[in-house]
Amino acid sequence: MATAEPSAPAAPPPPEGDAPAPVPPGAGGPEIAFFDVETSVPQRAGQGYALLEFGAILVCPRRLVEVASYATLVRPADPVAAVSAASVRCNGITRDAVSGAPPFRDVADAVYDMLNGRVWAGHNIVRFDSARIREAFAEIGRPPPEPKGMIDTLPLLTQRFGRRAGDMKMASLANYFGLGKQRHRSLDDVRMNLEVLKYCATVLFLEASLPEVLTVENLVERAITRSRANATASPDLPKPKANSSPDSSKRQRTVSPVDSAIPEGGNQGASDPSTSRESVELVSSIEEMKLDITTHMDASSSGNSIYLEPDDVSTECIKISIASLHQFGRRSSIHHRDCPLQLCCADLKVQFGVSTKFLDNAGRPKLSIVVEIPENLSKVLEFCDDLARRLSQEFSSSSEWRPLIKKYGYVNRPTVRLNIPTTASGNAAIYSTDICQKEPSGNIQKLTFSNVDTTKLDSLFVRGSKVDAFFSLELYDYQQNAGIRLIAKRLVVHSK
Repeated sequence: MATAEPSAPAAPPPPEGDAPAPVPPGAGGPEIAFFDVETSVPQRAGQGYALLEFGAILVCPRRLVEVASYATLVRPADPVAAVSAASVRCNGITRDAVSGAPPFRDVADAVYDMLNGRVWAGHNIVRFDSARIREAFAEIGRPPPEPKGMIDTLPLLTQRFGRRAGDMKMASLANYFGLGKQRHRSLDDVRMNLEVLKYCATVLFLEASLPEVLTVENLVERAITRSRANATASPDLPKPKANSSPDSSKRQRTVSPVDSAIPEGGNQGASDPSTSRESVELVSSIEEMKLDITTHMDASSSGNSIYLEPDDVSTECIKISIASLHQFGRRSSIHHRDCPLQLCCADLKVQFGVSTKFLDNAGRPKLSIVVEIPENLSKVLEFCDDLARRLSQEFSSSSEWRPLIKKYGYVNRPTVRLNIPTTASGNAAIYSTDICQKEPSGNIQKLTFSNVDTTKLDSLFVRGSKVDAFFSLELYDYQQNAGIRLIAKRLVVHSK
């Protein structure tokens, strides 16, 4: 699976394990083949991935026990060119380790017998691992193995288990369940994948077995009830200080120069407890869906939307509301005078055009642009960033805080990234952001897009162009990384 996290500088070759039982071509077997590949990290545009390691286990679907395993390092055509320092940092596989390994042609039969005609399973295998297997077979002129079914645990667990483990990467899931550190070696990773799947299934089974105790609706309702009861019974209790440790009995927490806390809104957006699927959704998943709904609202669709210019913001009135959600996490939001903080700023200069580097779990590109910001906006955002960072530290978050503002150029111009979310519309995807064009005459025309067209979007937001931006601030914590992201609700690009 594709990884980007550093590991040990080097690692010994994996044990080959038990050779897979011979499988007649096309016959397959009843076992599920959990597999993973480790690859090189491309260093330039157009450079592909070089397969460095393959590992797989066969699992009995009735007992979920491993019945066979196979792993091998693979020597790429040019180990010196393929295995860069970035690649070694990623998975610990060095040039020396693969130089003595067999080429893929010599292990292709074993890989084929392990996979062909079986159900494939793995983390992110649809988008990454299976594609690398097909490429490897194509390079030696052989037809690839074909699955009779596929289980990709990344979208499956994201959908069913919710985002309790943050970004739902294997390392995050393993950390969530206390399974140790991910090694980023194929055989270790597939065995960890199986254990994570067992843990998730057990939790979901328990929640479905005791819906009156463990479902999201009951957890939230009991939390709200206790919070209100405590407030009614003890109205004169002192509020917690900003530097006090989190108390699990308190469901609301605000750290800001202003004392008043912001209550979260009732049961709005709660799932229907009558369906078994929604009965096992987590609090964090529900809150994420609420956040997505808020994010995807057009800037002009709500009469209650208030966008403040930087000079209209008083930093003394900015506060971050924290809603603790049982043991499953918390939800944070940034407010100004008891309203969600939303900002607008005109004549922002585009520093970098549309980025499509990253994809979401549905395979859609995560779009964004980078713009230069004036000093008054920089001060507001720096205040929010510092306040949220200190709060993250207070809650003992282990995530690395990513600064909201980055500076470029000789004069260190402050810049921020404006995210342009997309949402599904039938079989296509559309922009959730209102995108408009401002003519030299001052007239503003809303642009209509039938689907996501990054080429057309890139032609609008060229470097040096000016844009008026309306955006909200969203806090995130995906265990490895945390910070504030800016969500563009409306962008007005100036015509030249």
